[in-house]
Amino acid sequence: MQTTHRYQPTFAERYPVPFFIALMDMIIVFVAGLFAYHYRFSQFDMSGRYNTAVTVTAVVVVVCLALGGGYGSQRGQPIWRQLSILIVCWLSAAGILMSLTFLLKVSSNYSRIWFSVMLLTGGSLSLLLRLAVFLLLRRVRGSGRNLKHVLLVDVVGQSANQLSSGQTLAEDGFHIAENLAFSQDIGWLDLLAEKVDKSGVHEVWLCLPLSDGGAIRSILFALRHHTVAVRFIPDWGDIRLFNHKVSYIAGLYSLDLSCSPIDGPIRVVKRAEDLLVGGLISLLILPVCLVIALAVRVSSPGPILFKQYRTGINGRRFKVYKFRSMVVHCEGRVTQASRNDARVTKVGAFLRRTSLDELPQFFNVLQGRMSIVGPRPHALEHNEYYKELVESYMQRHKVKPGITGWAQVSGYRGETETLDKMQKRVEYDLWYIDNWSLGLDFKIILMTIFKGFINKNAF
Repeated sequence: MQTTHRYQPTFAERYPVPFFIALMDMIIVFVAGLFAYHYRFSQFDMSGRYNTAVTVTAVVVVVCLALGGGYGSQRGQPIWRQLSILIVCWLSAAGILMSLTFLLKVSSNYSRIWFSVMLLTGGSLSLLLRLAVFLLLRRVRGSGRNLKHVLLVDVVGQSANQLSSGQTLAEDGFHIAENLAFSQDIGWLDLLAEKVDKSGVHEVWLCLPLSDGGAIRSILFALRHHTVAVRFIPDWGDIRLFNHKVSYIAGLYSLDLSCSPIDGPIRVVKRAEDLLVGGLISLLILPVCLVIALAVRVSSPGPILFKQYRTGINGRRFKVYKFRSMVVHCEGRVTQASRNDARVTKVGAFLRRTSLDELPQFFNVLQGRMSIVGPRPHALEHNEYYKELVESYMQRHKVKPGITGWAQVSGYRGETETLDKMQKRVEYDLWYIDNWSLGLDFKIILMTIFKGFINKNAF
């Protein structure tokens, strides 16, 4: 005889955790206000108007955190997301408080030093509180407590395997209590409802391929008498996802499958990075460029610069500039330079080995056609050849090409004489686009300085 397990509520369901956290935030504001008052006036006995200001600050901070989702469930969310929400809410509270003092014409009644120290101290303590709670919960959940139990419905797909064997699933607050293989057989829906009844799970996760998505309506109908949370986690199989997220477009929700993350305001930030860093580097390398230009001119007949069309952002063609490193020649198709290539001049060999032939591309950066960091632009003929052989090859053109890139500093630079090498380069390029950040750009720039200029694969 099977035993029916009762639904076990989690700690957060038994107790009003958001209320306690909000109360802690208010206490933090009062402590921060008292500390700031002592810092500014060397005493703890706050006057009446400062007590009022601290109370208003506490209310504004808590309201901002409540509206910003700071007191919602953070189970399964990464710590950086929680801290980001907290920082945005505290900055919003600071803006509201400054606007209030301006509109009410009371800013002269309060010390600016006190106000700044209070917000800085309160925000820091609030961040430490969230971090401490996060680490405590990970430790508690890692020991098997305070978990939400899940019934996993799958067809033995990639998503199900990942969830079942995930190292951090428990630390995120979940436990796979039951696993039920999906079936179209008559009676399977009744079996699912029966398992939900007897297992006492908190949630049902449907890890099904899109081809079986039509069964979701039937599953929801079968579980209509249950209060468990139901989540659909599509098993994408061999579909290559690229910056996938949910967007709200024209009044409808859209699951974006292949979109560039470097868009909108982020695109402005990256352009500012290119102008500031690129402009500074251009000034520093100008004397070096003049010397190289003279060496190229003297070493062999022909132009100083080599110009060639390459594919840029969104597939648009542009002219890329390099110092000429080969003798002037004509060929029916573009051939990659190989080791001991007879076309490379002596000066050109040095330039290619040290990557100094790439320096004129900073002019492409200032033009806005390239970025300092991004996927390296390939010859047009190579694009036509490899786009049929390497999956998602053209997705690397969703962003501006770069002078240096994640693939180059990771060892995938130079000749790609095998298909496997090109696949690896594209894989690294797509990873960079999907995980872009300013910090990653500066990391690549530093890696280029220390190990990217001289490379055994450059010839």
